[in-house]
Amino acid sequence: MVSRPRIRSIVTALCLYVLAALMIGYFGINAYTGSRGINARKDLDAQIAELTAELAVAKAEREVWQRRVSLLKSESLDPDLLDERARALLNYVDHRDVVMIVKAR
Repeated sequence: MVSRPRIRSIVTALCLYVLAALMIGYFGINAYTGSRGINARKDLDAQIAELTAELAVAKAEREVWQRRVSLLKSESLDPDLLDERARALLNYVDHRDVVMIVKAR
């Protein structure tokens, strides 16, 4: 059996280089487009920025509501004043109130 060791060694080395290049290419492509790659990181950064902005809006809204609720606590609000203001805004009258209608001249 006649073999050509020189051609065989060249083909073997070439196959190893091609195999190594394919493996490097495969891992390189996955590093860029994979589920944990560079593109996924950019998407996650954008999502983090969006959710951070949404969190800031929610915190501001919560602060507004917290301020409004603190005004309704009994230690900071006179119940008579609240009752008077609610009646003025809603045009309600208690059944025990005496209503006097005065004609304008």
